[in-house]
Amino acid sequence: MDYCIQASTYHSKRIGELIWMLEHTREVTLSEIAHLSMEELDLVAEKTINSIAILLAHIASIEFVHQVISFEKRDLTNKEYEEWGPLLEINTLAKETIRNKPVEYYAEKLRQIRERTLVHLKEKDDQWLFEESKWDNGVSYNNYYLWFHVMEDEISHRGQIRLIKRMFELG
Repeated sequence: MDYCIQASTYHSKRIGELIWMLEHTREVTLSEIAHLSMEELDLVAEKTINSIAILLAHIASIEFVHQVISFEKRDLTNKEYEEWGPLLEINTLAKETIRNKPVEYYAEKLRQIRERTLVHLKEKDDQWLFEESKWDNGVSYNNYYLWFHVMEDEISHRGQIRLIKRMFELG
């Protein structure tokens, strides 16, 4: 691993830099959880604190939703919302169902989601990053912001993962 943001020769400049940042963010997250047991992934100190497993599932859900919004220019279908909604909101249903899975399960889910992101980003150019849309409330956003938010959210939750690990003195 090095720490020099670089554009890939296979992508436009900003898309290449974005991919590098997304991949670096994911690599660090995966290294943070690599040696955790199923029990460690599911630990919860209090009802208000999430488990590491929940946070990993939430990271995947945020990326999925941003794929739908930015690549497909639509909202989630009802079926997609049934699957991903509890993870987006980190609600009670998610807390009841996201557990008893090994670290490989979450790593593979994150890998599959990222693979789809990379396939779509290969088709995009820097101009696409600056394409604007509006939320239902009239607030503007662009694709660059959406993918910045994917990284921002993952990094924030990785901080929570580190805090949970320290609370339980995990590897």
